[in-house]
Amino acid sequence: MTELNTLGLAQARDALRKGETTSRELTESCLKAIEGAGALNAFVHHTPELAMDQATAADARIKAGDAPDMCGLPLGVKDLFCTKDVPSQAGSRILEGFLPQYESTITSNLFASGAVMLGKLNMDEFAMGSSNETSVYGNAVNPWKVDDRQLTPGGSSGGSASAVAADLCLAATGTDTGGSIRQPAAFTGTVGIKPTYGRCSRWGVVAFASSLDQAGPMTKSVRDAAIMLETMCSYDPKDSTSMDLPVPNFEALMTGDIRGKKIGIPKEYRMEGMPSEIEKLWENGAAMLKDAGAEIVDISLPHTKYALPAYYVIAPAEASSNLARYDGVRYGHRATLDAGDGITEMYEKTRAEGFGPEVQRRVMIGTYVLSAGFYDAYYNRARRVRTLIKKDFEDVFAAGVDAILTPATPSAAFGLGEMTDVDPVQMYLNDVFTVTVNMAGLPGVAVPAGLDAQGLPLGLQLIGRPWEEGDLLSSAYALEKAAGFVAKPSKWW
Repeated sequence: MTELNTLGLAQARDALRKGETTSRELTESCLKAIEGAGALNAFVHHTPELAMDQATAADARIKAGDAPDMCGLPLGVKDLFCTKDVPSQAGSRILEGFLPQYESTITSNLFASGAVMLGKLNMDEFAMGSSNETSVYGNAVNPWKVDDRQLTPGGSSGGSASAVAADLCLAATGTDTGGSIRQPAAFTGTVGIKPTYGRCSRWGVVAFASSLDQAGPMTKSVRDAAIMLETMCSYDPKDSTSMDLPVPNFEALMTGDIRGKKIGIPKEYRMEGMPSEIEKLWENGAAMLKDAGAEIVDISLPHTKYALPAYYVIAPAEASSNLARYDGVRYGHRATLDAGDGITEMYEKTRAEGFGPEVQRRVMIGTYVLSAGFYDAYYNRARRVRTLIKKDFEDVFAAGVDAILTPATPSAAFGLGEMTDVDPVQMYLNDVFTVTVNMAGLPGVAVPAGLDAQGLPLGLQLIGRPWEEGDLLSSAYALEKAAGFVAKPSKWW
């Protein structure tokens, strides 16, 4: 019999409804897999007792015939989501010992539907990173391996991507500020969708850059992403950016019929020095969609080249404002003070000990671009650029384009430690294909589409119209079917 932890959400849901297995059996299978996967460092806070209690309740619900789609399905939760009475550290030392007395809206939605939480997942500190190397818990490791190196699972949702790819859970929550769901999904051969900004509540999710952050699912298939996204989405009056829109049944909208749809190929994404494998994958993806009946059209997004620099002004500016609340006064880590130290010394020492180097770097950049002499030169100019990027997409969609196809990442997964010694800008370039989507608030999905010459997964990204995740998932489903990606990492951990 297939190991239960290797099932996807749709398969497990159907098996539960038919009585072929129970939530307790599914959960036990995942907990056993987690126990044997310490080398991946994906799970950082374990909640086996809570998981078994939730599974028992889910089994009773399924038996009673009152079971939503997610009922009984074991998940991992990124450490950025506040979970009641369970450590929620955002991968940072400064939140050591923080036990929220409330539940984030998204985890509340998942638990209300009967989903099971196996534990909290590793991530870059405060979601700042593209390789999961800034975490207080140490690096998360990609289950894919082609030589003696340990590879990055991507970031910041690296633990989520690693856990899903290694079958430690059926799916996981992630968050995406500049590509932190889509880039790790591409690096690990999984599916990740960032919904439209405002579709999922940010309440109870530790903030990085509030105008960019958006949560979404990381799953083993596009169908699974549709199932989980529907449960995660809701209108939430506690989040002022949450949109009061009905949430459709995304799975039902996922026909995979894309005949007559216009798929745009942006010329600006043909970057200088792009590896030939990524270019070939992109061409193959366009050919697959054309074969499925879509019309492939060339489009222009002229302000794309300004997206990365504008993002790395706006995101640190918002981070410096959001992270000012971590001061050692109310919760989390507080530095030991010397006699005669006052409140200023307490702030300085606590933040110096509590924040890692990448977070310190971004806070300093953010504080600089918001300072009196530079506010207009940097922050306001970046905001104007953001408006132009958004308008580029609006113009393309107004011209009848239904979705846009691009690469998800500029390379396959790289070795841990290979990028940390170089200029940090080299690391930031990992987000080159993904940040535009956050800047414009659009939905984007990464779909595994092939392997590179070494045998590592590569992903393609589809970008959709705002609020039309159902349509986007349907196009992603067509791409997934055509690509036929079924490769899995060989177990070495």
